[in-house]
Amino acid sequence: MENSTFRPYFNLTMFVNLGNYRYLAFVLCLLLYAFIILANLVIRVLISREKTLHEPMYIFIMCLSINSLYGSAGFFFRFLRDLLSDTHLIPRTACFAQIYVIYTYASYELTLLGIMAYDRYVAICQPLNYHNKITSKMVSKLVAFAWIYPGFSVAACVYLASRLPLCGNKIPKVFCANWPVVKLSCTSTVINNLVGMLVSTSTVFLPLAFVMYTYVRIILICRKRSSEFKSKVIQNCLPHIVTFVNYSVTVFCDVALSRIDLEALNPFLAIILSLEFVVIPPIVNPLVYGLKLPKIRKCLLNMLSCSEPERTNHKK
Repeated sequence: MENSTFRPYFNLTMFVNLGNYRYLAFVLCLLLYAFIILANLVIRVLISREKTLHEPMYIFIMCLSINSLYGSAGFFFRFLRDLLSDTHLIPRTACFAQIYVIYTYASYELTLLGIMAYDRYVAICQPLNYHNKITSKMVSKLVAFAWIYPGFSVAACVYLASRLPLCGNKIPKVFCANWPVVKLSCTSTVINNLVGMLVSTSTVFLPLAFVMYTYVRIILICRKRSSEFKSKVIQNCLPHIVTFVNYSVTVFCDVALSRIDLEALNPFLAIILSLEFVVIPPIVNPLVYGLKLPKIRKCLLNMLSCSEPERTNHKK
């Protein structure tokens, strides 16, 4: 029993045999990952270099970009390798490391979105107190909380899952996930379920509920204000709303997939829905914030216009 319960490898069973098309899929996914890296690096470098963007809202956006780089690295490095492989076995330690990276990425995203909602709420509903409440010290504390708490809470879930004796090694996904591993347990998972519920409540449902609460308050404030005020609020809040809705949908898809029989679904549909969680937000976030927020868009255009003369002079 001891030899069969702590297996050295897990088998990711959702990969489909693409034959020679695997090389095309590899190139497309590599280009997609390159775009994610480039787009998020541009946002990160732009905000860190431009002093006019050294404001709380843009610091939080930079943190989102860093998190996108972190989460996509945890997924794509292994995924690209598996696309070219005939077998999809992942070592036990590598699997739990991937679970930790992907789940902390998800938790960081939600806590950061919650903090950004609080920032917008204070800016719109309590504008006179904004600079007293959202100080640089407060921003540092909020960012530290957004990184530290999910890191420890997810570590507890991963540790408990790693201690379970398992009666199988098949994970019906293209990446390692905590719940499919826990379902392989030969023993009771009551503690894992309780801790998982606590962590999910504190890192997923509370931030989601808080974001919804702040926007209800913002909508109530806007009802009594002028149309000019409403247009400014929409301009400032629309990127955050798009990001929030997009991420909520991808999280819902991932949670729903973990509770249903994936073998009953079309394999390609199941793969696409499972990839949404780790692929769509890192693509959408830099596009939304880069194109919609006037300050970032202006700084980006200035950076591009400044680099063009330099390139021309270099050719001369």
